[in-house]
Amino acid sequence: MRNGAQLLVAALENEGVERIFGVPGEENLDVVEALRRSKIELVLTRHEQAAAFMAATHGRLTGEAGVCLSTLGPGALNLTTGAAYAQLGAMPMVMITGQKGVLSRKQARFQIVDIVSTMTPLTKMAHRIIGTATIPSTVREAFRIARQERPGPVHLELPEDVAAEQAPEVALVPPHPIALPVAHPAALDRAAQLIRAARRPLVMLGAAASRPRLADALSDFVRRVQIPFFNTQMGKGSVAGGSGLYMGTAALSERDYIHQAIDRADLIISIGHDTVEKPPFLMGPGGPTVLHVGYLPANVEEVYFPHAELIGDIGPSLVLLADRLEGQLPNAGALLPLREGILAHIAERAGESRFPLTPQRIVRDVRQVMPEDGVVCLDNGMYKIWFARNYRTRVANTLLLDNALATMGAGLPSAMMASMLHPGRRVLAVCGDGGFMMSSQELETAVRLRLDLVVLILEDNAYGMIRWKQAVDGFPDFGMNFGNPDFVALAGAYGMQGTRITRAEGLAPALEAAFAAGGMQLLVAPVDYSENMRVLIEELGRIRE
Repeated sequence: MRNGAQLLVAALENEGVERIFGVPGEENLDVVEALRRSKIELVLTRHEQAAAFMAATHGRLTGEAGVCLSTLGPGALNLTTGAAYAQLGAMPMVMITGQKGVLSRKQARFQIVDIVSTMTPLTKMAHRIIGTATIPSTVREAFRIARQERPGPVHLELPEDVAAEQAPEVALVPPHPIALPVAHPAALDRAAQLIRAARRPLVMLGAAASRPRLADALSDFVRRVQIPFFNTQMGKGSVAGGSGLYMGTAALSERDYIHQAIDRADLIISIGHDTVEKPPFLMGPGGPTVLHVGYLPANVEEVYFPHAELIGDIGPSLVLLADRLEGQLPNAGALLPLREGILAHIAERAGESRFPLTPQRIVRDVRQVMPEDGVVCLDNGMYKIWFARNYRTRVANTLLLDNALATMGAGLPSAMMASMLHPGRRVLAVCGDGGFMMSSQELETAVRLRLDLVVLILEDNAYGMIRWKQAVDGFPDFGMNFGNPDFVALAGAYGMQGTRITRAEGLAPALEAAFAAGGMQLLVAPVDYSENMRVLIEELGRIRE
């Protein structure tokens, strides 16, 4: 007979789980033993938060739920930021936490925290397993809920006495494919009529457009209708490069160069927009008509209230919509004449040799070194806006950034997951010195796993984004500066190669050399954020005038 832990692990194998990330504890020992006997790899991290970031990124890149594991109390609480990261970012993930026994409590309330109640507002489902007989159906339901639109995290709590309890012979519940319905023909006809009547149409690609299964359908739709497009930060790369229709990325809510096109559009075809992201344009009187294309109906928000909707499986629905539109849109490219000027403005000063490096130069050099399928994983900091504006993506999910929870500390773990999933591709983690120090201990994990990964730390010795906003709002410069360790020496302590960039012309060759050397490599580049004020405030402020 199997015990509850063995039945749980069998159910995970039944779901196709290959890896579990986490930090086990005393209450998980039966699960750990069951994993030892299984085909599932236990990837031990140095902090539970990193385990959750890795599991969530697995979900983001594959569409299949990643799995992470922790003990009770403090370990489980360390998963909460990762839960919110997956919930706001729509990343399928299953979290499994331990707990003291539910039939007896020999240690009274020692380390007892109501984790199920804690996780309830942060997940799509939080559930305590109270008997072994329900484990197969509970696990199957957890994975179904995590994957279904809108994807997100699910939490299962397994008390130690249930894990150790002998389980009856219960059959596993086999997964089965689920096909989503496509949009209704009447809705497709209305949407087609709306697009035909538009004089200056524009496509917007949001976070849900980056689902792994959508890349081909979106690229084909844009090619067939020939309407120019822009994307939100999390929608980057949704359409394959080479279309000549990309207008830019909406990294700011208003009055960036891309808004020259957005403000002139009379119809925005909003594909996969999720209002968890900052609004890429402001709606109101005199604004554009908005057609929402999504898996689910749009939430009516103050900043987003579409005038028409096309609801269903996005990929097949777009095929049917293109069938109704191809060759019938004489105004499709009305906004294309703006494209060259918008992209030229974005590329300005990218070749400057000033040192410390400007954000534009950093983005340009990274783009030169990374192949089309190379994956750049951003932590959260001021550089994220520059990469969102300036970094051209040609393949889906090759610039991973978080514009939902926007938490610091996720960049390195997400890059580690990308490296594990794509061992033959170049993967780069770009972190500020603040965000890097929130997960720097995971360098040991990456070295132990023998990953091929380059970490680029942008050093300004401050929480740069908040310091910038402090200045913009007219507050004195106070409370945002800190010191850093010797990052090159830190890399050496972990058994890595560390390199400090000392001139502007040194970044691209150093990146190239790091990738050529393989293994774990760390680069440190000082960054000059004076461009934040010059471009994002002064230059764009003149556009407002």
